Amino acid sequence: MTVDVDFGDDGLVPAVAQDAETGEVLMLAYVSPEALDRTRETGYAHYYSRSRDELWKKGGSSGHLQPVREVRVDCDADTLLYLVDQEGGACHTGHRSCFYRTVDGEVVGEKVFDPDDVYE
Repeated sequence: MTVDVDFGDDGLVPAVAQDAETGEVLMLAYVSPEALDRTRETGYAHYYSRSRDELWKKGGSSGHLQPVREVRVDCDADTLLYLVDQEGGACHTGHRSCFYRTVDGEVVGEKVFDPDDVYE
């Protein structure tokens, strides 16, 4: 039985990407029904960019793909959890996780690539 995800009035739900092995939270992005369908069809994380107003495959331009092991839905069916095997960095800044700094500005995460080399 498939869970009916509640995409709400704007047609989007937040999705947390988490490393399937370590549990590290890598990023948060938004997912449309089409993005969820593409993720389930291909086995790779797809999201919806609110700023670009388009569907995108994680790693499509950087090569840092997110093969998805499992998609979970929360108790209210309005948030998703992607359990992924992150290839390279998840963050466009070059860090492994988008959550690489504290609120005080201390860098606590690992930088794994140079974004200038990837996003020309």
